Amino acid sequence: MSNSLAIAAVTTTLRNLIARGIGDELGSGSVTTRPPDKARENGESSNQINIFLYHTLPNAALRNQDIPSRVKPGETGKLPLALNLYYLITAYGQDNDDILGHRLLGAAMRVLHDAAILKPEDIKAALPESNLHQQIERIRITPVSLSLDDVSKLWTTFQTQYRISAAYEVSVILIDSSLPVKTPLPVLTRGSEDKGVTAQADLIPPFPTLETLQLPNRQLSVRLGEEISVKGHNLNSDDGRVLVLLKNKNLDISVELELQQQSSATEINIQIPNQPADFPAGFYTVAVKLRREGKEQTTNALPFSLAPKIEPNTPNNQTVTIICTPQVWQDQEVTLLLGSRQLLPTEQQTQNPGKTNTISFNVETIPAGEYFVRLRVDGVDSLLINNSVKPPVFDSSQKVRLS
Repeated sequence: MSNSLAIAAVTTTLRNLIARGIGDELGSGSVTTRPPDKARENGESSNQINIFLYHTLPNAALRNQDIPSRVKPGETGKLPLALNLYYLITAYGQDNDDILGHRLLGAAMRVLHDAAILKPEDIKAALPESNLHQQIERIRITPVSLSLDDVSKLWTTFQTQYRISAAYEVSVILIDSSLPVKTPLPVLTRGSEDKGVTAQADLIPPFPTLETLQLPNRQLSVRLGEEISVKGHNLNSDDGRVLVLLKNKNLDISVELELQQQSSATEINIQIPNQPADFPAGFYTVAVKLRREGKEQTTNALPFSLAPKIEPNTPNNQTVTIICTPQVWQDQEVTLLLGSRQLLPTEQQTQNPGKTNTISFNVETIPAGEYFVRLRVDGVDSLLINNSVKPPVFDSSQKVRLS
């Protein structure tokens, strides 16, 4: 496979081929690789062919295809950079003689027509350290038809006088990635006791899977000491031991709970520990770890929210104090929803480090009246609605009166 010198190797090979061709045709002349606006800037008056690489594009056919010699079955590696190169061939006759220029262009086009596929030995002779001659794909030269509009725009870009030219596409150039190929060890056995793939006639997952999570009393969140139910498939353990994994990523909490009694292979009931100092309100995930078929397996995780339980104290003229269970940690965001208003804790409250279950809010600017209150901790609100009755009602204990 070639390296980063591949583009230079193609340009050098084209220059060598054309130089040899016009030497046989006219006996003299030079081949340069300059931008069109600088091709004759040194005052050349001899026969000259200029080769200019004016455009590069990814090769659509090979940009997403592995190369067999680099990546074998089971291996993964970065795909090579596959490029198409576009060249502009311009002829200049001696003393700017157009007839000689046309003759030079014809000679150059004949060379490229005869060398429609670049030979590896020509590429190696031009720039052997590029390793381009070793690539599997052959490099083909194809004429490109440019419209008058394309030609006009191209030469206008260089702000120089137009000279008779021909455009060619050279493809495909493969530049190898410098990243190493990942080569795993070969497979010796296919599963336990080399049994191979297990097939089944339904869509039920063959491994432990959680599908749904149900909260008590149709609540939006669960509270400490309450029970949640997870349902899924293959939730029975070979040794009867089932671990529940509770995680809160925001506060970096990860707890394992061992169930004393498993419900069934399709349902597990989990009681949230009533530990106010260890389980702050917020968003959690629950997963189940168990042993099946001789190895430990862990299910997918389902999210749920743990709501704070609050006791509003009788407010004075300036503050409302909320007693919260579980405790609020220092890094948690806390707001009080008082009716339709949202209040932040007092400045004195925000300066207290560590954990607390008592939070104060300034209400001196709030008009007198009765208000339902909710405490929002890390985006989870305390439960205000009682869904255990129909129709649901507001919990009257979650109310304060401002005088």
